[in-house]
Amino acid sequence: MPDFKLPDVGEGLTEAEIVSWKVQVGDEVDVNDVLVEIETAKSLVELPSPYAGAVTAILVAEGEVVAVGTSIITVGTEQNVSDGQRAEPVDSAPAGGVPTNSAETEQVPATLVGYGPSSGLSAGTGRRRPRRKPAGAAPATVPATTNSPAGARPLAKPPVRKLAQDLGVDLATVTGTGAEGRISYADVEAAQSRFEGESFPESSPGLMDRREPVKGVRKAMAQAMTDSAFTIPHVTEWITIDVTRTVKLLEQLRELPEFAGVKVSPLLLAAKAVLLATQRTPEVNAVWDESTHEIVYKSEVNLGIAVATPRGLLVPNLKDAQALSLPELARALADLSATAKAGRTQPADQTGGTFTITNIGVFGIDSGTPLINPGSRRSSRSAPSGRCRG
Repeated sequence: MPDFKLPDVGEGLTEAEIVSWKVQVGDEVDVNDVLVEIETAKSLVELPSPYAGAVTAILVAEGEVVAVGTSIITVGTEQNVSDGQRAEPVDSAPAGGVPTNSAETEQVPATLVGYGPSSGLSAGTGRRRPRRKPAGAAPATVPATTNSPAGARPLAKPPVRKLAQDLGVDLATVTGTGAEGRISYADVEAAQSRFEGESFPESSPGLMDRREPVKGVRKAMAQAMTDSAFTIPHVTEWITIDVTRTVKLLEQLRELPEFAGVKVSPLLLAAKAVLLATQRTPEVNAVWDESTHEIVYKSEVNLGIAVATPRGLLVPNLKDAQALSLPELARALADLSATAKAGRTQPADQTGGTFTITNIGVFGIDSGTPLINPGSRRSSRSAPSGRCRG
C-alpha cells in the first residue's frame, strides 16, 4: 500500500504543519480528493490524493511539523495486498499519455496542488468529497491526541487554537468538554473568565513569561524581516502633495458602472500611478544580479501588495499588472486581498514580485519606512498614508 509523502508545494519549501485532516482511516478516496490541509511558510494549501482506494493509516497527527518527503498517509485496499498488487499513483499512465487508475474507469489529469475533473465534485467546493467510512471501521493508526496524558498536545481545531492564542489561554490548562476531550470555543472562553477572576500580587514569583512557538508563515516573516533589516540598503524620501483632485476622481470613478461592486480607494490610484511610473523610469523595476554584475530591467511589473493577515504578513503579487486596465486592477486588488486574508494565497503568487506597495495609512499614521521584501533585492516604495489635504 503506497505512502503519500509530503510534497514541496512551493519553491524550495522544506517543511509544513499538518493543520487538519479531511479524511479518516477507512474512508474511500478517489484521485484528486482533498486529503489534508497544511500550512507552509507561505500559505495554507490543500493536498489532493494521487491514489484511489481506502485510507489505511494516518501517519502524522494534526499540529505536527514535518519535513518534505515524510510519509503522512497510506492509501490502498486489502484486496491490493492479498493479490500481491500495489495501488498505482496517478502519474502511472499507459503509452498514450492520459493517466488512469485501476480503481476508476474515468481518465483523470495528474495534479499535485489543485482540483481534479468536475465529475463527482461536491457542490460548491470544486473537489470530490471522500466517501465516509462505514460504522465499525478500524480506528485511526494515529489516535486523536487529548489533553490528558502528560506532555500530549491538546485536541482542538485550528480556529479554537487561534482564539486561545488571541486570549492568552494555554490550551494545556483547559479541559475539553467535546468528543474525545476536544476543546471548544466555550471551553477557551470559560478558561479565560476563570483566569480574569483570579487575583495575583503585584510581584508574584509564580508568574512566568509566556512563550509562543513561531512557525509557518510567521516564522518565514520573522526571518525575512531580519534578513531585510541587516542585508539590504534602505533609502527613504518624503514628499507632501495636494491630492484634492485625486479624491474628486475617486468619487467620480465610484459612480461609473464598470466599477460597480468593487472597492475604489486611494490604493487603487496609487497602484496605477506606480505602474505608469515604471514605464517612465524602468530603473525602479530593476534588480541587481550579483552573480553576473548586471542590472536586470524587468519586462513586466509583478506588483506586490503587503497584506496583514491573522497568520502573518504576506506579500502576494499581481502578475503583469502593467497590462491591467483600471477596472481590472481594482478587481484584481480586491481578489488578492481577500484571498490573502483567508489564508489561501498559493506559493506561486508570492514569488517573482518586482515592486511592492505597503499601505500604512490604515494605522492612522502620517508616514513610515517599510522593510524591503527580500529575496530578489527588488525596489520597494511605500504607498501614500491616505491622509489627504483638501
